[in-house]
Amino acid sequence: MTRDLSRLFRPKTIAVIGGGAWCRLVIEQCQKMGFEGTIWPVHPKAEEVAGLPAFKDVDSLPDAPDAAFIGVNRFVTIEVVWALSVRGTGGAVCFASGFLEAAAEDAEGADLQAQLLEAAGEMPFLGPNCYGFINYLDGALLWPDQHGGARAEKGVALVTQSSNIAINLTMQTRGLPVAYVVTAGNQAQSGIAAIGEALLEDERVTALGLHIEGFGDLRAFEALAARARELGKPVIALKVGRSAEAQAATVSHTASLAGGDAGAGALLSRLGIPRLDDLPSFLETLKLLHAAGRLPSNRIATISCSGGEASLAADTGHGRNVEFPPLNAQQKTDLRAALGPMVALANPLDYHTYIWRDTEAMTKAFSAMMDPQLAMTMLIADFPRGDRCEASDWECAIQAAIGAHQNTGANVGLVATLPELLPEDVAARLMEAGVVPFAGLSEAIAACEAAGMPLPEAPAPLLLPTPAVEPDLVPEAEAKWQLASYGLRVPRSKRAASATNARAVAVDVGFPVVLKGEGVAHKTEAGAVALNLNSGQEVSDAAFSMPASRFLVEEMVTGAVAELLIGVVKDPAHGFVMTLAAGGTLTELMEDSASFLLPASDAEIEAALQSLRMAKLLDGYRGAPAADREAILRAIRAVEAYVMENALGLEEIEINPLLCTPSDAVAADALMRRKY
Repeated sequence: MTRDLSRLFRPKTIAVIGGGAWCRLVIEQCQKMGFEGTIWPVHPKAEEVAGLPAFKDVDSLPDAPDAAFIGVNRFVTIEVVWALSVRGTGGAVCFASGFLEAAAEDAEGADLQAQLLEAAGEMPFLGPNCYGFINYLDGALLWPDQHGGARAEKGVALVTQSSNIAINLTMQTRGLPVAYVVTAGNQAQSGIAAIGEALLEDERVTALGLHIEGFGDLRAFEALAARARELGKPVIALKVGRSAEAQAATVSHTASLAGGDAGAGALLSRLGIPRLDDLPSFLETLKLLHAAGRLPSNRIATISCSGGEASLAADTGHGRNVEFPPLNAQQKTDLRAALGPMVALANPLDYHTYIWRDTEAMTKAFSAMMDPQLAMTMLIADFPRGDRCEASDWECAIQAAIGAHQNTGANVGLVATLPELLPEDVAARLMEAGVVPFAGLSEAIAACEAAGMPLPEAPAPLLLPTPAVEPDLVPEAEAKWQLASYGLRVPRSKRAASATNARAVAVDVGFPVVLKGEGVAHKTEAGAVALNLNSGQEVSDAAFSMPASRFLVEEMVTGAVAELLIGVVKDPAHGFVMTLAAGGTLTELMEDSASFLLPASDAEIEAALQSLRMAKLLDGYRGAPAADREAILRAIRAVEAYVMENALGLEEIEINPLLCTPSDAVAADALMRRKY
């Protein structure tokens, strides 16, 4: 059910239920921020709360409130939620803890949460175990604590599962205009995605930042991404935590490669939501998106009055998906006219210090650096600390940055290499003028990388994870037979019931052959595979030395130019994760892999293949023949097709190696774990 959160987040009337310090703070914070609506305290005994007359219960209120902060214990919370729902309240914040999040310590927790959901009915609520939210646009705060924000006419929205992180985010001094800060608590009813989608509907919200511990409702995240795409508003995420469920599946190489948070990264990439690694970069990216929106590319430039800063900028961008394009002829001509013959022209650019304090000359030089080929031009300027130094000499940099932006209309940022060297008042002034005030060089480049990430094509609906099962290891021959029926090319093969029988079976298959012991997951490590056997005696000797009683005899495929791994693991949190990696004995050695969720687009598969270091082998390295790309794609699609039609009961598939030849792609080994 999709619930309307608009009354809750943009209330005209607020009920504050409870009389402790937390509830008084909710009222005081609203008053301090200039909330123009009506506040109704509710307390069964008090005459007034925080100077306002109190009502004895919900039924006594003059009308159904748009929003209610419930600051009573968990048992009374359920009663209050029911009363609010019956009256037609727009929504509530459930502050109390001790519900499902406490189920491990308190057996009542889960049952109480079920009662809470039933009591709420169709009325939306945040939490429980939730601090609430701050609406800086309208001065409406269902927030029981201090905060560091200020009123705004427009800005970014922040949603987090952590109340403490929410408080910290409000204390930022980076010049970032914030429209909303919302905490989700344990998301009994309203999840992060639904909250974020509701906030995007406010035309005053420019971008959305999500701090995510776990995704929960995957369909809700798909809906959020789709709505953000329709509205043209960017969404970014800071995803924390590791997937213990994915790491628990350790039978195959795929499980270790796709363990951790590979599924989370694949989901965010699929939805077109850039992922940031830390809070400073998260905030700087939101600031860039607020001021300039998505960048048209990852091509950037920096200009500074120091060679050290120019080198630092280049090194900071190294390893990031950003590009410092060489200066073109027009840039060189304009820069030479602005700076004269003594400056070596390059990107990043050191313009030296001789034009410092000459605002007109600096504006001309900055403007000359800007070009339509660039998505962002960043001017590096670190301001002196205000308590011991005097910063009037830096006024020229501020005016030149603003002037260059006005002259060219280009995306311009002013960057302090150290976050603390950008004063908050300067950041606010630059933001007002349309210049992005970046606090930190590393954070600025991370922001440009994220904002320049192309928006992928709208994805197909995700294949959702199926219920957990205790899977069996499917015999290799059967696994190959099942996958072959979906188009996977496998070697000619025949099973042998004993070591003695293996010799005769090999003659039927035709030499040279490969002998494998059945029922062994990691055959190479266990000594359960022998390659290139050319006689019956070799087959017999190999069979008697293996730790197996049943065998598979296969044709020996030759001529491979590369070996690839194709694996699929069911990630209970994110769906079915397909991983492509260097195969065979190179899987652990190279640690070269890329993951995506199913079903996948052609672009996702191609991008994953090209991202591998072993892609050079597939393309033909140093004159060697190239692998048959079409055959590789057919193999990948065959595995995908099997998963899509047989997901129920499936836990894992691994093809390792897929032998990639100039004319074929053959699954030399197949592992499957599933429950029938």
